[in-house]
Order: sequence, then C-alpha cells, then structure tokens
Amino acid sequence: MRRAFLAVLCAACGVAAAAAGQALPRPAGVAPDAAPTFADRAAGADSAARRPRGKMDLAALALPAARVPLARRPWVRPLASLLVPGSGQLLAGQPRGIVYLATEAWLLARAVGLRRDSRAESAFFRTLAYTVARSRYGYGRVDGPWPYYEEMGKYIESGVFNATPAATAFTPESDTTTYNGHLWQLARLTYFENPDSTPDPSSPSYAAALRFYQARGVTDVFRWSWRDARLEQDVYRASIRASDDAYRTATNYLGVVLLNHLVSAVDAYIATRIGRSGVLPAVRAAATGPGAVLEWRAVF
Repeated sequence: MRRAFLAVLCAACGVAAAAAGQALPRPAGVAPDAAPTFADRAAGADSAARRPRGKMDLAALALPAARVPLARRPWVRPLASLLVPGSGQLLAGQPRGIVYLATEAWLLARAVGLRRDSRAESAFFRTLAYTVARSRYGYGRVDGPWPYYEEMGKYIESGVFNATPAATAFTPESDTTTYNGHLWQLARLTYFENPDSTPDPSSPSYAAALRFYQARGVTDVFRWSWRDARLEQDVYRASIRASDDAYRTATNYLGVVLLNHLVSAVDAYIATRIGRSGVLPAVRAAATGPGAVLEWRAVF
C-alpha cells in the first residue's frame, strides 16, 4: 500500500509541474522544445506581476494619419471662391462654377468699358470748354476740378474775379447772372445784416464775406463765357451727363462684382458643409427645351 501511494503522489506532482511550465512565459533565446528552468519560471512570473492589468500598448496599434488633400479641406473652396468666383465650385467638380466665372468676366468687361467711355467724354467736354468758352481770354489751358466744370454747365459766364484790378481795393463781381456775381450775392446774404447795404470795408462782416468770395470765386485764369455759343454749351452739358452716367454705372457694376464674390464664397461654403452629409446640389441640362435644372442628390 505504501508503494502504491508514493507512485500516485509522484505522478500528480509531475502533472502539476508540467502544467506550471506551460503557463509561464518562455524567455527569449530558449528553444520551444527546451524545458524551462526554475530561474526562467521565476523571471516570467516576475515579469507578469509587473505588467499593469487591463492596459495595452496603443502606440504599437496606432495607424499613420492619413493626409487630407488640399482641395478637400473645408476652408479651401470657400476661400478660393472668395478670391476667384467659381473656382471653389470647380474644385468640387460642380459645373455651376463656370456661371460665376462667366458673370465675373462680363461684369469686369462692362465696368472697364464704361470707365473708358467716361474718360473719353471727360476729355471731350474739357477740350470743348477750353476751345469755345475759355480760349478767348488768352490764358493757357489749365484743367480745373470737377465742380468747376459742373458750374460751367449752369452759368453762361463766370464773370470777372476782381472788377477793379488796377485799384488797391478788391471789388467782387456784381452781375448776379454770372457765377462770381451769384457767389458774391450769397456772401452778402450770409454775412451782411442788410444784403442791399454794403457795410464799411474795414468791418468784420465785410471782411468775412470777402474771404468767402475769394476762397470760392473763379479767377481770371479759369474765366469762361458761352456768349454766342449756346449750342456748344448744350453739347457740353450732354457730354458731362454722359460722362457722369458712365462713371456711376461702372461703379455699380463693380459693386455687383463684389457681390458675385460673396455669393460664390457662400455657395461654396454651404456646398462643403452639406456635402459632408452626402447631400450635394447638382446642375444638369433640361430634358425639354433650353435651360438648366438645379437638383439635390442625396446618398443613403
């Protein structure tokens, strides 16, 4: 009985030792069929005890970040459309970008053409004013500011600047049908207590009225007269209106150009935001007759 009990006990110890040897990790450099020693089993147990439970090495599992192409970044297409209308739509493969580009080209062409027409009309009425209304006084051509030419269309004559150039005292123009005469009348109404009565030339009111007149009056260098040239003055007025209208219309076209930039940028931004959810606007030719159809395609 004693021998049988010892045999069973030895067999059980051998099975337990074999199971423990398989559970412990095998150090590097040990062949798979080599039996681990006691030191190997102790090192494997110590390594397993030091490893944190429930944690994994995420750095080994991390994938390299995918690089997003520049054209597919959400801010690129709105910015491109803001700079060049339609470019953001074309980057996204949307044919309506051509509409923005064509609109931009047409508006710029119209604005440039109208500015050219305005400059041509301006050169024409300036030359006409000097040739007909100013050259008779013998002064060289000196172009004045825009308000000066506007006043030339309203009054037949500018009048003299100083009615008594040989005298020591300055005498403004008194003919109220001329520009300078009308200006002196306005100065008297503004500064004199009684416009029909001229105060003493040394009084402050007279000095203030004289400064007002001298600061705004037309000097002899810019003196004009449309006497015996009323037809030429009518042509002059029409040319000024044409130049002013062309300049104003060109400015309006430039405003529409700016609006085209903003609309194209907003369109590209909305398409970018909506496109992320699989809904994209599309333009296609109409099946019947000329025209185009705007439709929304959703991907489910």
